[in-house]
Amino acid sequence: MTDRILSAVTLVVPDYDQAIEFYVQRLGFDLIEDTRIGATKRWVRVQPSGGGCCLLLAKAADANQQAAIGNQTGGRVGFFLQTDDFFRDYEAFNTSGVTFLEAPRQEDYGIVAVFADPFGNTWDLIEHKR
Repeated sequence: MTDRILSAVTLVVPDYDQAIEFYVQRLGFDLIEDTRIGATKRWVRVQPSGGGCCLLLAKAADANQQAAIGNQTGGRVGFFLQTDDFFRDYEAFNTSGVTFLEAPRQEDYGIVAVFADPFGNTWDLIEHKR
């Protein structure tokens, strides 16, 4: 039997450096790789400091890809950032300028609040019930 993991998910962005700044500086992700591939393309991977699947930040290369920026999931929350301390991260993200679209709310599964990246993608910051 072969072990399989989901190692990366592509996130189409308008600019590599702007995306790195948001995910690394504001959310505290680790920059795993930034390798130049040709004159304009780079292989950029970022990952939450706790590990797990990484994001492959892919700069939009044409009008079709540019149109998908911020709407890759058709308007639904597309990404879920799990934390072991919701309010620690909620306050840290607010301090670093992350835009929350709602106040924290308690759900059956835990506490959650939706935030947006600068490109329009929506994320759940979530702490699951123990």
